[in-house]
Amino acid sequence: MTTGASSTLTGPADLHLHSNHSDGTETPAEVMRQAHRHGIRTAALTDHDRTTGWAEAADAAVGLGMTFIPGMELSAKHEWRSVHVLGYLFDPDDADLVAETARIRGDRVGRAERIVRNIARDYDLSWDDVLAQTAADATVGRPHIADALIERGIVRDRTEAFDGILNPRAGYYEPHYAPDPVTAVRLISRAGGVAIIAHPATSGRDRMMPVPFIERLIGEGLAGFEVEHRENTEAGKRVLRDLAARHDLIVTGSSDYHGAGKPNRPGENITADEMLARVLERGTGSAALRP
Repeated sequence: MTTGASSTLTGPADLHLHSNHSDGTETPAEVMRQAHRHGIRTAALTDHDRTTGWAEAADAAVGLGMTFIPGMELSAKHEWRSVHVLGYLFDPDDADLVAETARIRGDRVGRAERIVRNIARDYDLSWDDVLAQTAADATVGRPHIADALIERGIVRDRTEAFDGILNPRAGYYEPHYAPDPVTAVRLISRAGGVAIIAHPATSGRDRMMPVPFIERLIGEGLAGFEVEHRENTEAGKRVLRDLAARHDLIVTGSSDYHGAGKPNRPGENITADEMLARVLERGTGSAALRP
C-alpha cells in the first residue's frame, strides 16, 4: 500500500459519500463497493462529524484497487442556515477538532430525543424505535427518526418524512448546536485539512450564504466549493464558479451518496483530475491511501 499524493491519479473521483456511521444506510465497506460498481476509482468517506468509518472504508477501497481519501462533513450554522463543510486529509487526532465534533455529536443526540418526544405527542413513536434504526457507531439524527417512522408505517420513505413530520414547519423541530462556518473552516485548516463548502447553493431555507461572508471564509482558509451537486441551483453555480475563478479555488463535484436514504447515486457528479490533484497537494494532516 502507498500513501500520499502522486503524479498518477485514479479517477473518476466522488468525494462525498456517507455510511451508517452517520446517516447513510450501508457500512463503510459497502459504500466503497457501491462506489466501485458505479465506476468510481477515488472515493472519500465523509460521514457527519466523525471519522470512525475511515479504517473500514480504506481497507475496502484499497482492496478494490481504489484510492481512498479520508474525509468528514462538519456541521456548521450561519444565521438560520445549516452549512456543511467538507474536510479532507486532516489530522483525525487534532485536539480542537476532536473536541468540537464531540460537542456537536453530543448535542445532536439530545436534540433527537427532544424531537422524538415532540412527535410522540401525536404519533406512536418511541426513542427505542429510533435506536433500533441506528447502527452501533452512529450518532442518532433526524434520518434515523425518519427510518423509525418508516418502520412504524407512519410514512413511506425518508422524503415523505422530511417533507412532512420532520419539516421545521411541522412543529416538532428542535435546533442543535453547530459552530459558525468561520470556526469550522479554521478547525479543518489548522488540522492540516482541505475545507470545501458542501452543496453551498441550495434553494429554500438553507440557500446560499451572502457573497461577502463567503469571501470572509476564503480569507480564513476555505479551499473551494462543491459546485456539481444535485441540490445546487444553476444560478448559484454561476456565482460559485465566478468566485472560484477570481480566488483560484478548488471546484468539486460529488454525489452525496447515502445508500437507500437518498436517491443520489455514486458518480452522478465527479471531481476533475486537476481539482483532485489540488486537494491531494493541499492536505497535510493525513494521507490518501492507494493499492
